[in-house]
Amino acid sequence: MPLLFAAGCQADTDTDTATGIEPYEYAGDSECDDRSYIGAGMASVLDRDDTGRDSEDCRRLLQAGMIEQVSKENGIAATQCEAIDFGEDTSEWAHDGECDDPRFDGPGTSSVISLEDLMIDASDCRKQCENQTIWLRKAQ
Repeated sequence: MPLLFAAGCQADTDTDTATGIEPYEYAGDSECDDRSYIGAGMASVLDRDDTGRDSEDCRRLLQAGMIEQVSKENGIAATQCEAIDFGEDTSEWAHDGECDDPRFDGPGTSSVISLEDLMIDASDCRKQCENQTIWLRKAQ
């Protein structure tokens, strides 16, 4: 399964039962599930709610050079909407007002992004880009 993204650095909750924090179901699966990162070691579906919950997997992948921290500042600077190929509108989520393309981050993106939605939510992503509510996760 191809992988894409990246993560935060707090203790995994898979062993933190003393604090009452719910265990994180994807801890220890050798994929980073945190949208703060990008790269080959990322899970194919990323939920904003998982940010900071998979630190051990993400830390190992970061040290191995398989992921890198996403830079909001670099992404914003690199985002030139007129130069981006947004693709087409064949996603089941097309025309819902949120950008579902996993190349982007920001408040105009869906809370869950998936590789399956790569370049198939063009109108939503183009509009959010023009409104400056999304930016590229990976500066080119």
